[in-house]
Amino acid sequence: LLLFPTGSSTAQTVTQTQPQMSVQEADTVTLDCTFDTSDSNYYLFWYKQPPSGEMVLIIRQEAYKQENATNDRFSVNFQRADKSFSLRISDSRLEDAAMYFCALRE
Repeated sequence: LLLFPTGSSTAQTVTQTQPQMSVQEADTVTLDCTFDTSDSNYYLFWYKQPPSGEMVLIIRQEAYKQENATNDRFSVNFQRADKSFSLRISDSRLEDAAMYFCALRE
């Protein structure tokens, strides 16, 4: 039996280094994410997972877009050259309490 992969495989990494954070309501919070990929066409995402457990997509950034994505109180600072993708939460609220995940898709 011979198996031949049909797609190419490229290495990618996503890193979040911040531990648990305590925040006051109405504060502005920045969550940092760095990534590495050899692909030039990719998408970056921020998700949150509240205590109820479901994963909720907050925001998406396309690698080829110059302007940073925004969604209500959520915005990103995407630095393609530095391979960084930070999430900014303005006017934080109680319902923002969650685990936050940065993700990359090629």
